[in-house]
Amino acid sequence: MNIANIEAFVYVIHYNSFNKAADALFLSQPSISARIQSLERELDTQLFEREGRSFTLTEKGKQFLPFAQQILQSYKKGRQQLQQMNTTSDEIRIGCTASVSNYVIPEIIPVIKARFPALQVRLVTSSSEVIMEKVLNKEIDVGLVRNISHPGLDSVKYLEDPIELFVYEGHPFIDKEQLTIEEIGRQTLVFFECGSFDWMRIHRLFESLDHPPHIEYQVDNLETAKKLLLKKLGIGFLPSLCVREETLTKSLVPAHFPLLSNLYLRTNLITQKGGTDAARLLLEVRGQIPFLADYR
Repeated sequence: MNIANIEAFVYVIHYNSFNKAADALFLSQPSISARIQSLERELDTQLFEREGRSFTLTEKGKQFLPFAQQILQSYKKGRQQLQQMNTTSDEIRIGCTASVSNYVIPEIIPVIKARFPALQVRLVTSSSEVIMEKVLNKEIDVGLVRNISHPGLDSVKYLEDPIELFVYEGHPFIDKEQLTIEEIGRQTLVFFECGSFDWMRIHRLFESLDHPPHIEYQVDNLETAKKLLLKKLGIGFLPSLCVREETLTKSLVPAHFPLLSNLYLRTNLITQKGGTDAARLLLEVRGQIPFLADYR
């Protein structure tokens, strides 16, 4: 019997939605439906009563559900056991978001390797939600993710990256002591969108304007946003860490905008309850990297 089909069935029941189950499994809704139909063929029985977009479990579906949950749980435990057997004390498995992978990990790894030359580093880059699941499933030892929490995990602040308005070299905002939201709203904006609370607050800054801000570029990748600024195609709000080198060379310059005070992109370190040696190592290493002290 196909485990993926059983997983789809259990997730649909758990979320009470085909669409939410699809999102959780990173699949399309038709793919979830196809897996359910395949499972029904394997079992030679109907698991759901469907009425338009709504559905209910049939009696057969209700009878099968606890067995499906047990099969899925046993499979996950077996997979975890195999992964633990393949993981030695000579390896550290780190999961992180793309921004941490680009701007923090390259600073951390040399310090780790200097202390433990034989230690192998396995890095997984994905969304915070995926990294959280991998830590819960013991597929990785530690995660560096945005500020999220889960009752099954320990979570501590690792760094706070100030969000600032950056302009390119030669821009007239460089010489201004203070800016208004009206002045910024009239500029061509490159808007990096990561969906977190602080970015929602930036959106709200423009709500007082009698005209919408001139957002010409809306992107979901920090490097793309930064390069558009460097090409002088606009100005934008970015986490300071991602433009650290550019601010040192003054190819990008932070503009003074008081309303942005206390806005940060926070990264948390997450582990299984009780912590791990990997978490303690990453916390120790952070204290040995001088520039990271500015983001704590």
